[in-house]
Amino acid sequence: MKKLFLSTAASCIAFAAQADVTVMSWGGTYGAAQLEAHLKPFTAKTGIRTTMVDTDNAAAPIRAMVEAGNVTVDVASIELADAIRLCDEGILESIDATTLPDGSDGTPASDDFFPGAVTDCAVGTDLWANIIAFDTTKFEGEKPSQAADFFDTVKFPGKRGLKKNPKAVLELALMADGVPAAEVYSNLATSEGQGRAFSKLDTIKQDIIWWEAGAQPPQLLADGEVLMTTAYNGRIFNASIDEGKPFEIIWDGQVYELNTYAIPKGATNLEEAMEFVRFATSTEGLAEQARYISYGPPRHSSNALEIIYKDGKTVMGPHLPSSPENRRNALETSVDFWVDHDTELNERFNNWLIAN
Repeated sequence: MKKLFLSTAASCIAFAAQADVTVMSWGGTYGAAQLEAHLKPFTAKTGIRTTMVDTDNAAAPIRAMVEAGNVTVDVASIELADAIRLCDEGILESIDATTLPDGSDGTPASDDFFPGAVTDCAVGTDLWANIIAFDTTKFEGEKPSQAADFFDTVKFPGKRGLKKNPKAVLELALMADGVPAAEVYSNLATSEGQGRAFSKLDTIKQDIIWWEAGAQPPQLLADGEVLMTTAYNGRIFNASIDEGKPFEIIWDGQVYELNTYAIPKGATNLEEAMEFVRFATSTEGLAEQARYISYGPPRHSSNALEIIYKDGKTVMGPHLPSSPENRRNALETSVDFWVDHDTELNERFNNWLIAN
């Protein structure tokens, strides 16, 4: 029999040819977190063997498998927006939300999951956020603490790092200008609201250093090229906790997105895949994943637990975008809004970039 080559992390569980459940995930730290939190405990509890395969984004290969009638993956970790689109296209199996386990405190799953975290074909596994971060050693007196401070170059003079993309940038601009999170998208859907967001960006345009890759913001801070920067919360957590960098996150105005588990249409091991999804998205399963990566569980009951990082000492609550304290002025990215406005806002953003 031809030898199968698997990632080192996954090979400790099972060979793909023997696996009862094959999970496709993102690789790297994220894939390792799901391996430790979901695949290994699931196998230990049920005896159902599992393996993990890595990809940059499962949406495209899952579609290709289903369209070719050769589905070799049972569960896929995909972004919520992709899950909704693939579900509409008939690429994913339906998931009966009534079969999801109640919270550990007895709360029905329908009330325990965050709004929007469970769809017709997917169940939320974690949420990550676009946040603001700064180097604490650059401030002798008052430190920035809210989204508005990012745009206040009089009180906090210095360069700002900002992602070169309108998504999460325009939303932040409006919240920094005083628009409540709940009203951001209704404002941004209007020409007046869009103008307000771009006008707010105008106030710091000459002070912006643009970034495009997630590894750039921590490096910009470490090199002292910017005073503050937007960033992915997980990148700042790793730099702070794992590398000892003196970075701090401003959670006010965070814009978060959801990742999910979904099952490709025609999955060979459908029953076992459904069992895996129910196990992984339980209160304990979601909390366990947060022990390995600073992405928050989309269940209230999970966030009520004390979660300790894999280092055995760091309490994760203050570092999770899902923690109640960090969601006081948080905004979930609207998939529907960006489907409707992506083209026009990207065009306007690119024109604004080159304008004087």
